[in-house]
Amino acid sequence: MNGALSTATIVAALALAVWYLLRTALDRAPGRIDLIAVVVLGALVAVLVLVAVVGLLDGSRPADTGTFAGYLVTTIGLAPTALILARMEPTRWGNLILGIACLVLPVLVLRLQQIASVTGV
Repeated sequence: MNGALSTATIVAALALAVWYLLRTALDRAPGRIDLIAVVVLGALVAVLVLVAVVGLLDGSRPADTGTFAGYLVTTIGLAPTALILARMEPTRWGNLILGIACLVLPVLVLRLQQIASVTGV
């Protein structure tokens, strides 16, 4: 997996997590900019997952391909799911949903890197 892309995804997710959790503490509902930021993060994650899938197709597979594929599906689905749930909850708790999702995303990316580094995807 691409180290620079993974790092950018992790940094962006953590920065957004701080923003969303701060807005939750200030009792703010998710605004249009907050939702757009999640869409942009989702696009960054989609590029990361695409790079990982291309790595799988070039022949270098991790030892546990099933687990790797499961993490890929979870990673790609996390931001859209959080976005849908945040739109359904137009109170401060919508921002909490987005903040928690942004805290989970770096863990998923790091785990993908761990699994991929076994064989060098």
